[in-house]
Amino acid sequence: MKRIALAIVLAAVVAAAAAAVGFGSTAASASSATHAATFKVGLSTDIGGLNDRSFNHLAYVGLQRAAKKLGVQTRVVQAGSPSDYIPNLGALARQGYNLVIAVGFTEIDALKAVAKQFPHTHFAIVDVSDADEGHLKNVEGLLFREQEAGYLAGYAAGIAAKARGGHVVSSVGGQKQPPVDRYIAGYQAGAKAAFPGVKTVNGYSQDFEAQAKCKNVALDQIARGSVVVFQVAGGCGLGALDAAREKGVWGVGVDADQGYLGTYVLTSALKRVDTAVYDAIRDAKSGRFKGGTDAVYGLKVNGVGIGKFSPKAPKGIAAKVAKIKQEIISGKIKNIPTTVK
Repeated sequence: MKRIALAIVLAAVVAAAAAAVGFGSTAASASSATHAATFKVGLSTDIGGLNDRSFNHLAYVGLQRAAKKLGVQTRVVQAGSPSDYIPNLGALARQGYNLVIAVGFTEIDALKAVAKQFPHTHFAIVDVSDADEGHLKNVEGLLFREQEAGYLAGYAAGIAAKARGGHVVSSVGGQKQPPVDRYIAGYQAGAKAAFPGVKTVNGYSQDFEAQAKCKNVALDQIARGSVVVFQVAGGCGLGALDAAREKGVWGVGVDADQGYLGTYVLTSALKRVDTAVYDAIRDAKSGRFKGGTDAVYGLKVNGVGIGKFSPKAPKGIAAKVAKIKQEIISGKIKNIPTTVK
């Protein structure tokens, strides 16, 4: 019932926007614009913004790379709240951007509504399957096997916990979303593979921005014995890492390599959103837009991975994790969990 109500509200917002600014007018054909002198790409961030040092930032890195290497014209619109998603996406489509990219699972309903209004505009969305968009032919899903990166981070966490004499590792998610839970499920499985006696603890801050919320969740976990804290909450998760620093335990970063924060960051689970964004732009510009399908990035294509290890990490940890990485790629390790129980 809640999802039906949300759909009705979104439809009303789209209709209102169309009446106010001509939102429903016919957009320039994306296929014909591909051959124009300038290919235009618009990026719509989620509420985490470009300074989250993680997810949105990586998307922007991919956009900048495309501007430099492919010569495309770019524009970024940032959301202050979820209510900005439809106006932001709609404005880019109405202004004739050839490819409009939404960053993140939270934009799923907004993109679905706008993509239907502009069937001749090409769209891509990070962390959302085209199936979840209703198999729209003008939408490409950009997905990642976060469970693989999470498993590597968890394996490292298990080694680090055992070396420190601890028996608990934890994770702080922003919200219970599929990409967040894929990371966490993999992390828990990896930790238990490295250290069968370890206990895994998980919590959600219900926020991807407010660092204090993630810090409080992490502090509670550390008080319960966690010696390694994995943040899966974007900008909010920086608070979880700060709690790890403050209490003298290990932190594990997410999406980008967050080892620059200090040697207390054991490693980071990497998700190459920048690569996915760049690839989507390259393909669309060359006339090979993959609407109605998903591009999936895992370890085999270097779409996810593990960051550098702290110089203070247990000796030999990098080699041990590298071995596990190859076992995942070869298929020796399979069926990594994707859901959190």
